[in-house]
Parts: sequence; C-alpha cells; structure tokens
Amino acid sequence: MPTASVNGIDINYKLEGDGPETIVLVNGLADDLETWVLQMDDLLGAGYRVLRFDNRGVGSTTVPPGPYTSRMMADDTKALVDELGITGFHLMGTSMGGMIAQEYAINFGSDLKSATFSSTYAAPGPFCSRMFSMWHDMATINGVPFIMRDVTLWAFTVPFFEDREDELKEFEGEMATLPISVEAYLAQLHVIQAHDTTDRIGGIAGFPVLVMAGEEDILIPVRLSKRLQESIPGADWATSKGGHASMWEHPAEFNRTYLGWLGRHT
Repeated sequence: MPTASVNGIDINYKLEGDGPETIVLVNGLADDLETWVLQMDDLLGAGYRVLRFDNRGVGSTTVPPGPYTSRMMADDTKALVDELGITGFHLMGTSMGGMIAQEYAINFGSDLKSATFSSTYAAPGPFCSRMFSMWHDMATINGVPFIMRDVTLWAFTVPFFEDREDELKEFEGEMATLPISVEAYLAQLHVIQAHDTTDRIGGIAGFPVLVMAGEEDILIPVRLSKRLQESIPGADWATSKGGHASMWEHPAEFNRTYLGWLGRHT
C-alpha cells in the first residue's frame, strides 16, 4: 500500500474507486484502515471514491511518541488529503474517528461537502472517563490483547454473543492481534480522554452534518451522541441496528443509513 510523508509522519493509506465524489473515512481507537472492510463494497458500489488510512500509532503508519490529541490527528488527515489533492469531500469518522472528524470540521470546514460523526461525543463526561481510566490501567498491566477482550463486551450487543458465536470469535481474534503497541494504544487512548469540542462544535456551518449512533450503544452511550447532534445547528440524527460496533455487527443497515442520508445531500 502507498504511504504519504506528511505532518512529520508516514501515513499508510488506500484510495479506491473512481467516482466523482470522495468519502474520507477516519478510524476509531486502535483500529487500522481495515476497520471499514464491511463498508467498502457498498460505498464503492454507490459510485464513490473512498480514502481510508491508518491513524498515527497504528498499522503501517509511523508511531511517534504520545500522547496524541484529536486536533493533532485532524491535522494528519488534513495533510494527507492535501498531499493527495482531495478537496470538496465527504468526511465520516467513527468513535475516536468521529472526534477527529469534529476537529476537522471545526478547523478545516471549507474542505467539506458533508460531515458524519458516528458513535461519538463532544466530551466524554464522567461515565466514559471512568471507563477509559480503567482501560488505561488494564492495558498497562495486561497488554492490548487483554483490553480488547473487554472492549468486545462493550461494543457488541447481547444477541451477537448469543446467536453469532463464530463471528464473535473471528472479531475477538482480529482485535487481539491489532497492530498496535501498549505505548501507542495509550497515546491514542489519550485522544478520547482529552477530546472536548463542547464550546466549539456549534459553530460549524456551510455543509450538512449527520450524527449517527448504534441504537444500543453502551460504550459511548446514545445520549452522548444525541447531545452532540443537538449542539450542532441543523444537524441530522440517525440510529442503526446494533451497539457501538453497529458498522460491524449490522453493516448492511449501517451502510444503508449513511448512504441514504448522503444521497439526499449529494
């Protein structure tokens, strides 16, 4: 896969499709660009060109010392799209990627045709902050594979555990072998701990915004995503089946929800 040397790091990326409009995808915590594998057929099939990449600290992108911030990683995204000559695009970020996408929308909004913030928040608040503090402590002692076993419990719904054990085991195996060190994991974890756009997110304007959530999300509670949507004038709201990992647990519905909204704004 190609890399781009920008913003002091080498970013691993994939740019696929030849459609007239581009979607830029931003991954969540500890996830590489394969996060979006269950979205790609539908996005490309709908006629879009799609850019996805490994955030700093994961996959084949450079792992500089942390901690990282959502603004720092928005700057990475900006440097990459500029290097590739991509302008006037649709931005979609999920979880931590949704926080990075918020910072992009606030600071580089003139680049965007639309922005979608999926399964994310403007600020973690006391519930998520306590959870992430525990993840920090567990990862430090037990390593990343152990903490990803805990994340699975928060990300998927009860029916997924009851009815789709083979898929569950596949996801657990993939999450246990994520290409990220403890140091890099903690550097990225800082992003979701420190992220706060509460006092700025209401100022974004000039392009349509969608806030999405898995209807049973307990990792980033749905109420926090709804609070984000309510703080952005004119932002749309949509939920899809599943929890925090709705894009993996029920990809067809997730893709249909996003592409249906995007089609109305293209």
